[in-house]
Amino acid sequence: MSKIVVVDDSYAELQVIEGVLKGASHSVVSFPNSDKLEEKVATEKPDLIVMDVVMPGRNGFQACRDLKNDERCKNIPIILCTSKGNESDKFWGQQQGANAHIVKPFKGEELLAAVKRVLG
Repeated sequence: MSKIVVVDDSYAELQVIEGVLKGASHSVVSFPNSDKLEEKVATEKPDLIVMDVVMPGRNGFQACRDLKNDERCKNIPIILCTSKGNESDKFWGQQQGANAHIVKPFKGEELLAAVKRVLG
């Protein structure tokens, strides 16, 4: 069983993502924003992070880059979850260190396929 941190400012989205992941026997820890995310991730030590891009304060691209630059978090894979689905967004996400990119609205199977791909 994998431990997954989910970061999304939409409570409804968090509920959906949590439900899909827990349904596949993952344990989930959720946060409503990227505030102090490095500290939270360093404490939780998840196997994977699923993160929204469009959030108040620090967006997912910035948080992804910051996590990848933090010694404690840099090896944890990140799936960016966003309504921005064009190639330039995917490319920019990869440049920030994201391991995968899924576009909202997504199906549960798409999320689980991305999780499986990233966790190997």
